[in-house]
Amino acid sequence: MTEAQRREGADGLVADAATGVTCTVEQGVAVICYDQPGSPVNTLNSRVAPVFDGLFRRIEQDEAIVGAVLLSGKPDSWIAGADIDELTRIDTAAQAEGLSRAGQAVLDRLAAMRKPVVAAVHGAALGGGLEVALACRHRVATDHAKTVLALPEVQLGLIPGAGGTQRLPRTVGLQAALDMILTGRNIRARKAWQMGLVHELVHPAILREVALRRVHDLAGGRPTPTRRRASGAAVVLLEDNALGRTLVFRKAREGVMGKTRGKYPAPLAAIDVIQQGYAEGMEAGLREEARRFGELAMSPVCRQLTYLFFATTALKKDSGLPAGVEATPAAVRKVGVLGAGFMGAGIAGVAVQAGTQVRLKDASVERLATGWRAVRDVLRERLRKKQLTRAQFDDTLALVGSTTDYRGFANADLVIEAVFEDLAVKHQVLRETQAAAPRAIFASNTSTIPIRDIAEAAARPDRVVGMHFFSPVHKMPLLEVIVTPRTSAATTATAVHYGRQLGKTVIVVQDGAGFYVNRILAPYLNEAGRLLDEGARIEELDAALVDFGFPVGPITLLDEVGLDIAGKSGPIMVAAYGDRMLPSETLRRVVESGRLGRKARHGFYRYDEHGKRDGVDESVYALTPAGASRQAMGGSEMQTRCVLPLLNEAVRCLQHGIIRSARDGDIGAVFGIGFPPFLGGPFRYLDTLGLPAVVAQLDTLNARFPGRFEPAALLREMAASGRRFHPRSPDHVDTRPASTHSRGDHRAGGCPTRDRGPAGHAHRRG
Repeated sequence: MTEAQRREGADGLVADAATGVTCTVEQGVAVICYDQPGSPVNTLNSRVAPVFDGLFRRIEQDEAIVGAVLLSGKPDSWIAGADIDELTRIDTAAQAEGLSRAGQAVLDRLAAMRKPVVAAVHGAALGGGLEVALACRHRVATDHAKTVLALPEVQLGLIPGAGGTQRLPRTVGLQAALDMILTGRNIRARKAWQMGLVHELVHPAILREVALRRVHDLAGGRPTPTRRRASGAAVVLLEDNALGRTLVFRKAREGVMGKTRGKYPAPLAAIDVIQQGYAEGMEAGLREEARRFGELAMSPVCRQLTYLFFATTALKKDSGLPAGVEATPAAVRKVGVLGAGFMGAGIAGVAVQAGTQVRLKDASVERLATGWRAVRDVLRERLRKKQLTRAQFDDTLALVGSTTDYRGFANADLVIEAVFEDLAVKHQVLRETQAAAPRAIFASNTSTIPIRDIAEAAARPDRVVGMHFFSPVHKMPLLEVIVTPRTSAATTATAVHYGRQLGKTVIVVQDGAGFYVNRILAPYLNEAGRLLDEGARIEELDAALVDFGFPVGPITLLDEVGLDIAGKSGPIMVAAYGDRMLPSETLRRVVESGRLGRKARHGFYRYDEHGKRDGVDESVYALTPAGASRQAMGGSEMQTRCVLPLLNEAVRCLQHGIIRSARDGDIGAVFGIGFPPFLGGPFRYLDTLGLPAVVAQLDTLNARFPGRFEPAALLREMAASGRRFHPRSPDHVDTRPASTHSRGDHRAGGCPTRDRGPAGHAHRRG
């Protein structure tokens, strides 16, 4: 730090204005506080590392200092990881490896200090933040909902690069460390204490006091509270000998390959690095960690996942309004939900978890009871995982009220309908709602019906908007807010703001049948149906698209969505977009046969009484034009024919202004239908393939199947002019309106090795 940046006085204070690091000496303890200026969270970067390194040296040399406490000046965050901006400025693997080695060196110095350093953790300690804590002698954490610990680098296509692959297994054990590193999952404070990741839990009000006391205890050789990692016969057999560890590593690789099919290199690299550390020692493990970190930082997967990270963080600051238009969102304190079925109950469940009072309406008391139980079950699961206390569970569930009429709706701020997918029914509930709740915004959760058609029945069409949630609501991260030319700016702003309060990633789309996500999904599913027409086997078709990178195959998705819902959406899409949206003969016949899919245990697949899939229902082949005769088709052919229409339709949506930018289109596809995150989204994937090559492929297919593969005009025009949807530079995002970039946690396109339910259950209704 420079003399201009540093102030030092008799009180022992050191301050670095550029980085926000201060150090005061209290009772012989150096209290290091990190409060990064201009940022809601603390991140680690090449500017702050030398400051910490200098402080550690000074503390070691000053005989008046017995040890140190490291804490955060942020109200609800400790250190949220590395500054991802720095990674985007790296050009070579050697540079990235150098960053890793520099971080390792600072933390090696911290870990080797003869004077104790205590990490006083309140809030998120993620990535490099947790690696800092692991290098400290003692870790005190607050028993608070905001305190979570994680190594989420895998979600950016990376591995921990500052010693995490080596220190975490030595702290919590091999199996627990592999679980954390390979999934990137958050560990809450109490769980962290139980597994030995932190030594003790305290109330936030006494965190500083306890941390100071622990420094004196450690410096004086007095015993301190500790929590050792689990031990026992299983640990001895599997972790404390080379043969057992070999089995653990083999099982870990098998699990990763089963979930990622080799599409994500980071989890496999993490296993290799951890194994090397066990086999050759920590120093060898650290060298390999830095080398593999450098390689991964330059990988296409890392670049795409980093893009998604910046895209989602930029979206959080986007009002959703056109450039130059401003509006203040209204507060949403009470929500009415029409329909207590699967979707309505799901919406009610996320609303009460955001602290919103909910009035749930349905015509049937029995359906209301079923909906209430569904909300309760979601909350119970959070209670079981200790994400809620019993008091919080009771208070949250008490926010749900139910009714068979509109009593209690008069003071609602927002009413969301999740009723039967029928325009006449939606008109009826819209009229009733605007009479009973005259000041409320009316939001439709329809999956395909244009919002302008629904708004025809409105007395106040400016207060009508679409809020399209995805199923299951409490798991799926995307929310489409659909606006019409008559939707007011204030209505849009309120819907967007409230969607973010619910924890959703929100994209604003213009009105049109299917909106964005379901519109691009329709040709993908239709083409899968045509492959069945031609004799493809169901399980081979699904496997081909899972191999491509989707979380489930298209036929599995149809069963999950519900074949009745798919059947109702088909005519709407054909009426809006013509014959290119015609469902296949197989899909039409299967729908007409009365099969409903998984919910009725009767679809393309068989299901047991618990809804577990039990193989293909071979009798469905009798409904296809090809009959029982099936033929082998190449996986590449099936992938190309299903994916290219999806990409082409995404370009049409951009061309017609349905989505505002390629960024929104990428996020909508990744978070809404499970488009492979490692490809970055449809528009990033188009750029990767090369637009001229895509147009050539589409033209070839269109010659074989006239009308279905005609390239979008914008795609053909951009291919001819050499343009791209995103700039060639791999960093940040291409967006309209202009993007801003902020730092936050590392959650982007979802963790490749975390269990995620089938994505894109966009049509299921209750």
